[in-house]
Amino acid sequence: MSYVKGLKCRECSATYPIEPLAICEECFGPLEVDYDYESISKDLTRELIQSRPPTLWRYRELLPVDTPTVGLNTGFTPLVRADRLANILGVAELYIKNDSVCHPTLSFKDRVVAVALTKAREFGFEVVGCASTGNLANSVAANAAAAGLPAYILIPDSLEQAKIVGTQIYGINVIAIKGNYDDVNRVCSEIAGRFRWGIVNVNLRPFYAEGSKTVGFEIAEQLGWRAPGSVVVPMAGGALINKIYKGFKELEQLGLIPEVQTRMFGAQATGCNPISAAVKDGVDDIRPVKPSTIAKSIAIGNPADGYFAAKLIRRTGGWAEDVSDEEIVDAMKLLAETQGIFTETAGGTTLAVTRKLIEQGRIPRDEPIVVAITGNGLKTQEALTIEPPISIEPRLEEFEKLISKRRAA
Repeated sequence: MSYVKGLKCRECSATYPIEPLAICEECFGPLEVDYDYESISKDLTRELIQSRPPTLWRYRELLPVDTPTVGLNTGFTPLVRADRLANILGVAELYIKNDSVCHPTLSFKDRVVAVALTKAREFGFEVVGCASTGNLANSVAANAAAAGLPAYILIPDSLEQAKIVGTQIYGINVIAIKGNYDDVNRVCSEIAGRFRWGIVNVNLRPFYAEGSKTVGFEIAEQLGWRAPGSVVVPMAGGALINKIYKGFKELEQLGLIPEVQTRMFGAQATGCNPISAAVKDGVDDIRPVKPSTIAKSIAIGNPADGYFAAKLIRRTGGWAEDVSDEEIVDAMKLLAETQGIFTETAGGTTLAVTRKLIEQGRIPRDEPIVVAITGNGLKTQEALTIEPPISIEPRLEEFEKLISKRRAA
């Protein structure tokens, strides 16, 4: 059963029926899903949620589908209490929301794709696709293969090899565009206009984006049905930070958690920082940039939801920052060495920004902090320079010599 009333424009509040449409025809603002919260409040309880399997679909009343059919094992990733890392950063209570182990392709994109492809089936689309910087490509390919849907994946031609392999292995159509993500997205928008295909981040975008709310739902439930004081989120198009906060506010509206007082903080790479630049400059307009960073999965120079992300950050009392490629790599290593979590460059960006914001005094040290880690480090190994392991002869005395040298050092 769906509790969706229709679509509503975020700018002018014009309403539309449930259809594959992303842009308001009145003001060209973005459309989002509008729910019947009164009916949901009568049916959804903490007890009902907790009685269900540990997947994103335990919150299905707050997702825009009739019956889940794709990604049935996706979501409910660990919220790791990171005490060793907290000690280094000098904070009292730090958590890692670890979507680097999300099923099936090791990123939070599995959430949005589960919702988008379920909706694509409901709309009767026979072909699906996406524009992607890597993680979305992996997820659409894997989930489309499992669902038996033909797929066309468009990517920038400079994408990391691991993400290309992680898309092609599923036997779908992968097309590299000579240009950056914004060029890829433009072509995908034209494809959606020409063919009756379900392009998950174009004509299915209002439904696709709702999957990100489940990160917020899970954080609140895993913290004992409360929202944290601060959340730090990587920003590419800007949708994720908005949807995590929307997830908190929906639970509050339904009486499932106390009043939300969370401050939202956004993280970008200095080589692609249109949203953080707008926040720091105190302006509303997002000025597009040409990406130049190792954090390719968040390298979107003209973010579709950038305006709304900047607005949310200010409204909640948060802030946005950006960090260099060197800081990104250092943070990837720090997370691995302290918590045993290998994150991709987007996660390194988020942790590096978290550290910077704590040092600036913008994130309080004495309240719960959640860092959103959205993808797995196995996908961005090219960003790291790792020394080869020490090689010795297969004799015990050789090992003992090595140990003696290490102890002496």
